[in-house]
Order: sequence, then C-alpha cells, then structure tokens
Amino acid sequence: MKEICVQTETKTYPVLVGRKASTHLHDILQRIPNKPSKLLIVTDDCVERLYLPSIVSQLSDAYTVHTFVLKHGEDAKSFENFYAIQTVALEKGLDRHSAILALGGGVVGDIAGFVASTFMRGISFIQLPTTLLAHDSAVGGKVAINHPLGKNMIGSFYQPEAVVYDVNFLQSLPKEELRSGFAEVIKHSLIWDAAFYKWLRHEVFTMDDLTPERLLVCLENGIKIKAEVVAQDEKEQGLRAILNFGHTLGHALEASYGYGKISHGDGVALGMLFATKLSERLNPELVLSEEMSAYWKMLGFPTSIKSDLTPSQILEWMKKDKKTKDGHIHMVLMEKVGHVKVKKVQDDLILDVLSECY
Repeated sequence: MKEICVQTETKTYPVLVGRKASTHLHDILQRIPNKPSKLLIVTDDCVERLYLPSIVSQLSDAYTVHTFVLKHGEDAKSFENFYAIQTVALEKGLDRHSAILALGGGVVGDIAGFVASTFMRGISFIQLPTTLLAHDSAVGGKVAINHPLGKNMIGSFYQPEAVVYDVNFLQSLPKEELRSGFAEVIKHSLIWDAAFYKWLRHEVFTMDDLTPERLLVCLENGIKIKAEVVAQDEKEQGLRAILNFGHTLGHALEASYGYGKISHGDGVALGMLFATKLSERLNPELVLSEEMSAYWKMLGFPTSIKSDLTPSQILEWMKKDKKTKDGHIHMVLMEKVGHVKVKKVQDDLILDVLSECY
C-alpha cells in the first residue's frame, strides 16, 4: 500500500492507495485529533449493497455508526439531499467531535463533504472513493452541490482528514464508469506530465487494459499530480484552475444534455478535445487533436456533440461556468502536452470551433 501526502495551506493529510486499504480505516480515525465516537456514513444505493455492510461491520464495535443512502446519480447533489443529510445528522445526535465518511464516487464525496464543511460550522470527514473518477474529486477539498443553473455552483473548499482508496472497490465498476474516471487520468497527464501521457498511450488501448497493476499506476500518478497542484494553490486563485482542462465545455454538456444523460468523464473528454482544437487555432505549432480524436474513439469516448443543441445554446451554458468573468469565458488551453494556461477566449472563436464538433 502507498501513502501519498497532500499538503495544503490549511491541512496536511494522507491518501492511502492499495488493495484492502479500507481495512486501515479504524487506524485513520484514531489519528483525528478529536477522536470521534459517532460516525455518519453517506453512500448511494449501488455502493450500499456492495460495500456498506463490511465498512459498518468493521467500525460498529468501536463507534456508533449511522448511515444515509442516496439514490445513485448526479441528481443526488441537490439542496434537498443536502438538507436531508443535515437533518439526519441532527436527529442522530452528531456533534462537533463526530465524523462523516463519504463512501462512493464523486457525487457522494461532493455532497457529504459539503455537509461536513457546514454541519456545526465544520466537522471531520474522510473520503472512501469507490470509483476511478473519484481519484480526482476526492483529493483537494472541493465540495459542492448542483444548482439547476449550473454544476457545483454551491460549495466550499474543505479538506478531508484522509482519503482511503481501496483499489479492490474498483473491481465492480462497469466499463462505462471506468472510462469516465479514465478521462480524468488522461487530463492529469495532459496538463502536467508528458511522460505519463506517453505511458497511457502505449499501455491503455481499451478499458480491458486497466488491470489492477495499471490502475495503481494511474491512481498514484493522478493523485500525485493533483496533490502537487493543490499544494501550490489550494483555493484556485491561480495555478489550480488548470485542473479544469476540458471542464468548461464538459460541465456545459452535462447541464444542457440533462444531468445523467452524459457521464462526467465523457463530457470532460469531449471538452478536452474541443479545448485542444481551440488551442491549435491560437497556436499553429500545436498538432494534437487528430491524435487525441483517434485515441478517444479507441477508448470509446464521444468525439462529437449532439446535433439537437446549437453552438449558441452551448455557449450560453459555458458562460455559466465559474471561470467566466464579466461575461467573458476563460478556458484552460494547451501550449504543449504537459503545459497549459488559462486564457480569455472570444465568443466568435468558441462558436467557430464548436461548429466543427458536430
């Protein structure tokens, strides 16, 4: 098992990665300065039947354990569920020395973390990711819920006490979920590590190639890159914005298609391809989008936008992005593999490149 240290301005915490990492959960809880006696485990109905009983069994002798089960899907990140979890925490008598455990993917981690950040002005929480996608969302302290007008618009920066990444949890993932998470793995390589991108291109051609050994390489590299970026810019005042590569269009597609109609990873993959095509317009020396498009097709990612949405409609959704300033879209664009920058992009250029993505 590997332990990766995430060091930010507000907190330093471990990320445990390996098979059976979840068996170390009691030891991790004992490291918390105010050792909790009550725990609230937030999960979803898919993860509940797979892993919740074993986690509860492991902890119930030493702690009073309560659970809250969400319906699986992006729609779960709602104000109604946020309020419902807060209500359960109050009804069960959680206090400032209690802890919340987020057992699930990015949706569970986001909403459970936001509850933890606001319940009694902040209590401890631990991330227990069960998806490949969550290797990105579980590290770095971004927690949020959605609003009908935009994804992750209501939230905060709140670091966990630890992230416990049991690779055995990934064995039950369907290929679509693996692919969604793999988009964020590719993203980390494209923005930070050209050698890692080259390794991915030569080692992973289909989701069947994501053996446990290769998954560990993906997780370790992705988490290390995320940790390095977050260590330099915890609250996205500068450098951390590069982690949004592909997300401006990706989030717009998730919202415009309807939450759940396109996976986060598929949206980000299409967003990265779009951002690269746009980057090539501004930097003719960059030649990458055709290679990316061929690789995307090999992996099963979409390479075109649904035809029932116009470029103008998508542009309006993109303008709801948190990185928009005074009505102008700022996007993460590529200069070369491993090096990206945030730049203001004119509407007419966005519309022109969008029209090529159908």
